[in-house]
Amino acid sequence: MTEQQLPTWADPSVSRAALDPQGVSRRGLLRRAGLFGAAFALGPAAVPARAADGRRPGGEDPRLAYLVGDHHIHSVYSHDAKYTFSQLAAAGAKYGLDWMVFTEHSNFGHADFGAALEHKEILKARAENPRQLIFQGLEWYIPAAEHCTVFTAPGPHEVDVLTRFESAYDGKLLAYDKGGPADADTARNEAHAVKAIKWLDRQRRSGYVDDVLVLANHPMRLGIDSPHEMRNWRDAAPEIMIGMEGAPGAQGAAIPGWRGANSIRGEYENKPSAQSWPGYPADAYLTYGGFDWATATVGGLWDSMLAEGRLFSVTTNSDAHRIVFDTWKNGDWQPGQTFDSTGRLPDPVNTDTPQPGSDFWPGQFSRTHVGVTRYGYRAVMAGLRAGRVWLDHGHLLDGLEVRLTRDRDRGRGVTLGGRLRVRKGEKLTLNVTVTTASRPNPQGILPELAHVDIIRGAVRGPVADRDTWKAPDTRVVRTQDVSGRTGTYTLRIPLTAGEESFYVRLRGSDGKRNGTGYLGASVDPHGPVPHAPGDGDPWADTWFYSNPVFVDVEGA
Repeated sequence: MTEQQLPTWADPSVSRAALDPQGVSRRGLLRRAGLFGAAFALGPAAVPARAADGRRPGGEDPRLAYLVGDHHIHSVYSHDAKYTFSQLAAAGAKYGLDWMVFTEHSNFGHADFGAALEHKEILKARAENPRQLIFQGLEWYIPAAEHCTVFTAPGPHEVDVLTRFESAYDGKLLAYDKGGPADADTARNEAHAVKAIKWLDRQRRSGYVDDVLVLANHPMRLGIDSPHEMRNWRDAAPEIMIGMEGAPGAQGAAIPGWRGANSIRGEYENKPSAQSWPGYPADAYLTYGGFDWATATVGGLWDSMLAEGRLFSVTTNSDAHRIVFDTWKNGDWQPGQTFDSTGRLPDPVNTDTPQPGSDFWPGQFSRTHVGVTRYGYRAVMAGLRAGRVWLDHGHLLDGLEVRLTRDRDRGRGVTLGGRLRVRKGEKLTLNVTVTTASRPNPQGILPELAHVDIIRGAVRGPVADRDTWKAPDTRVVRTQDVSGRTGTYTLRIPLTAGEESFYVRLRGSDGKRNGTGYLGASVDPHGPVPHAPGDGDPWADTWFYSNPVFVDVEGA
């Protein structure tokens, strides 16, 4: 593999004068973390050893830098996409991505030879873009359910694992797609999905690949990812199946006047079907501030999983297929060619006329920030696994650092995805360091954060009903008005440990669109709300979300 170079903003050989304002901002954050230069390029392992119970020794997490990425991108190797690797990598670089994952759809042409052809271009893209981390992945059609990102660390077997997995476990290729309550094959298909995740886990544990991760994509788009399936996937291999898209791609789908009067952000334009899990309300099929209902609902499905005391991460990404207002169209097939015979679409052709599309370029609108202690492929995957993740839309923030500390300590405490062990009644401080946007975003808007919400939920352990989607003891416990504040500042939020273990997570927005949350004002007085069909300008309704920090109360 080509020698990897640091991103421009993290490379000491690049002068500060050569960076744009956000690059300067990110370099400042890196310096404050003590990870600039060799400390970042050759730093310690990304995740310290954990005890058997998952706690980090001493209750301390290292200082982190955050790398920006996108784990859901399609190219000409997907039957319904359009762009070349070069186009997508260049766009990712333009919009500040440090890492990206190409996730082509499962397909017979892809499984037979497309993935191998794709790998040659992946290697070429890595060589052409030495300042980016470019992963090869797959969008897996989960048996009986929706789609998943599956990706591996670069290595000699990265393609072999993906193609063997695709052929043996893909719901589309096996016709294991049925998952409705009335379908005779549902139990078999759901079981096959669990076998698939366990198989990936064995490839990692055996050392055949250095690492592999799975994340559920657009979970509520069709309502076919039931709560019990999501818990089954997580429980099959928690170090492999680490989370889900908190917000889908296709965020440009409802730009006014663009796709149609009924369009919704994320292309969440579906109704319940015979394959849908019947326990979801009709409102679950919409997005809220661009976020999936499962994530956006305080006290909803995501919180019900966190309330079991187990990490399950959220992310966001472009799901790039066809970019809004882009002028490229698919090229023409040669006589006799099809996707199944070539494994690849013809290169696109520029028309100079805007073409249909719902997506943004990678990094243009949706960004997943992953905390690491060094730069590299395995560091990104380790940061994702550890849950050191926050996400934003519209470049709402330059930086977010979260630390939960015991007031009796003077240490750094724990950060996103971490666990802090405390005594009943102990006083804690949640330190939230915000770095506001330093430049206009790709739409020409200088984002302004209006508020930060602190969300707290009780941890009650495994649920008796694995199809529950509610966490009745989770709610917004504080809202901090930060409108007008700029630069880097720290909010210090006092918390007290009660009788029960709990978790806290963060959310915030530009304050332009909010209302009573889905489960009522007592739970969420000013959460994200759906937009009117066909009238969902994403740049006018931007949010950030963070992963949780868990607090384990002794004796609880």
